[in-house]
Amino acid sequence: MSEPDRRLTHFDDQGASRMVDVGAKPATDRMARASAMVRMQPATLHRIRDRGVAKGDVLEVARLAGIMAGKRTSDLIPLCHPIPLDSLAIDFQFPDSTSVRIESIARVTARTGVEMEALTAVTAAALTIYDMCKSMDREMTIERVCLEEKCGGKSGHFHRDHASQASDRE
Repeated sequence: MSEPDRRLTHFDDQGASRMVDVGAKPATDRMARASAMVRMQPATLHRIRDRGVAKGDVLEVARLAGIMAGKRTSDLIPLCHPIPLDSLAIDFQFPDSTSVRIESIARVTARTGVEMEALTAVTAAALTIYDMCKSMDREMTIERVCLEEKCGGKSGHFHRDHASQASDRE
């Protein structure tokens, strides 16, 4: 894979903000996968999984919030292109008794990438979990929002290697 272009493309030669012109780029199939982690007390996670939160089904509301936010990314992030998402899916896993791992996969055929939509989706889903459960657990944390994988476009394929990152921190 070639080294990514390190120029700050959202600024012109005089330093003024600008939306990057993607008009000459070909539309290609693109995918991005992002994740986030919400950590909480075991009792909070138990109530979420058992659909015992008075405000409703936390995970389904979070899924809907994530999808809606992903579709509105260009309204939330300055200079982000509006793109016609082909699909956006959000899933939840429970790696232990205190964590919800959120993962989104966004797909588009467009002239620009879909990473921001995937990241916005997991962030909104995590914030929704926090909002719906904050009265039970003020110590919840939202952690590790990151791009896991992307493909399509000129920059090629990116895949985060968690194993090497874990060994680097040790």
